[in-house]
Amino acid sequence: MQRVSSQANRFFFNRYRYDGALRGNILSPPPTFPLLHNSITQTHSNSQAQASSNNGRRMVNPIKIVDDVNSVEDALSMFHRMLRMRPLPSVVRFNQLLGNLSKMKHYSTVVSLHRQMDLAGIVPDAYSLNILINCFCYMKHMPFSLSVLAKFFKFGYEPDTVTLTTLVKGFLLESNIDEAKDCYEKMIEEGCKPDLITYSTLLNGFCKMGNTAAAIQLLRNMEKSTCKPNIVAYNTVFDSLCKDGLIVDALELFSAMIRKGILPDVITYNTLIHGASILGQWKVAIRLFNEMVAQKITPDVQTFNVLVDMLGKEGMVVEAQGVIDIMIWRGIKPNVVAYNSLMDGYCMQGKIEDARKVFDMMVDNGCESDLRSYSILINGYCKNKRIDEALRLFEEMPSKGLTPDVVTYNSLVNGFCTVQRTQAAQELLLEMQSHGEVPNCQTYATLLNGLCKNGQLEEAMTLFQNMEENKLELNIVIYTSLIDGFCKAGNLAAAKELFLESSSKGLQPNVRTYTIMINGLLNGGLVGEAINLFTKMGESGCPPDDCTYNTMIRGLVLNRKILRAVKYTNEMVARGFSADASTAELFVHLILNGELDSSLQSLIRKDS
Repeated sequence: MQRVSSQANRFFFNRYRYDGALRGNILSPPPTFPLLHNSITQTHSNSQAQASSNNGRRMVNPIKIVDDVNSVEDALSMFHRMLRMRPLPSVVRFNQLLGNLSKMKHYSTVVSLHRQMDLAGIVPDAYSLNILINCFCYMKHMPFSLSVLAKFFKFGYEPDTVTLTTLVKGFLLESNIDEAKDCYEKMIEEGCKPDLITYSTLLNGFCKMGNTAAAIQLLRNMEKSTCKPNIVAYNTVFDSLCKDGLIVDALELFSAMIRKGILPDVITYNTLIHGASILGQWKVAIRLFNEMVAQKITPDVQTFNVLVDMLGKEGMVVEAQGVIDIMIWRGIKPNVVAYNSLMDGYCMQGKIEDARKVFDMMVDNGCESDLRSYSILINGYCKNKRIDEALRLFEEMPSKGLTPDVVTYNSLVNGFCTVQRTQAAQELLLEMQSHGEVPNCQTYATLLNGLCKNGQLEEAMTLFQNMEENKLELNIVIYTSLIDGFCKAGNLAAAKELFLESSSKGLQPNVRTYTIMINGLLNGGLVGEAINLFTKMGESGCPPDDCTYNTMIRGLVLNRKILRAVKYTNEMVARGFSADASTAELFVHLILNGELDSSLQSLIRKDS
């Protein structure tokens, strides 16, 4: 025991020089801890008054009372009653009380009461100290957790698996993965065997911090040890791999697990199916689902929800509807998540009537619609330019106890702008702010784009300046909308100024920004500037796409620069792009008029 204690002491206390924590009484809490002096004093006074009124009466059995403690107030009252008992109750009774408080997550209260016990001369046992370490860990004060460890050695106790597992958890709560690993390795070195809880704690910690490689290595270590991983351990790693997009690795590990005789459960399949669906591998997800059913593992609501969502996003709404039907046939009541996914799938396909039928069916089946249900349907109506129906749903929300969020408002703002009702969109922005909902960058970008497209450049610039004054993010999308608006209005000076300003603010123009600016220059007859910008575009790491080439070629033709247009046409084809319908039509017209060699006709036909 002495050898183990000294080695552990050297490991922990030479490594962590928390001098302030280790001087004096090691259980003294740090100055910043709330010691609940007022609560304790008040409870103590109340307890004294109660004791006075009950003078001469027999004290109630503390065992039963500790079991009845359900609040921090009850615990404080019971604690001080126990302190006044003679003889004092055993430390086991105090442990029960502190354990209850710890389960209620009143960690600082446990620390304060432990200090009171220490002052009263109540000697803690190993269980008491484990509770205290656990509280310090959850409070993210590892120096004091390690201070308590010294108390083990002082009283001749040997830290057990629970003690060191708790310390591992504490390091992980502070995102200190290296120290958690060191603690785990020290545990093994000192002859303390980690149990399944230890491994599970480490696995969860590694996975939550995105260190999947460390989790897999730990899983391998478990496989070689006497503490074999169970399905929960494997599921933890599967989840981490899938979140990292490593579905192939997850499936390989899944196969290896099966070979070891460990049977998957519904959580295993749900995790893998969800991982496959996120990557759009719907065939893999369906295969796993069929395999799951064949293995007599009953799919739950989450399984079906993932399938409905995946199929809807893949445009397979008929199949997604079929999954809902299967759920009902199996006696599983679809929840709002399933219905929302199906509605979203229909809206993505432009089938707003079908989406509305799902919405009504959900209500008819006794499933309450939520904020997302309304937002999906409102967005669908807006994209189909059915603003009045979207507004009716929007106005219905308060009667259902639902408050529109920024997503709902953004859909309506976009809808109003799409049908050129920009005044209504601006009024909605004010209404949104008056209801305490903060517009985000997308709200402003959508409104600003709508104003620009409707030629309301003065109002767009006013909104832009308001964004600057309020220090809102001005991204390249917002600048691009303004540049487009000024180019279409023929105000190239303002467009060029905004283009240069965006670059001076560290914003990288995207391919759309360049294409819009090039088109504006060509329409303004500034061919040289357009060609220079086209060249600069490639040099700036933003290569032109097919839209840029077609814009450039049409602009050159309209400016009677036919030979240059042919040069860019050849370059476009060499890069694997094609002439679009407008460019092809323009070239055919030139050939028919004899302005262009007919040998290019086959090229245009080939690529149009």
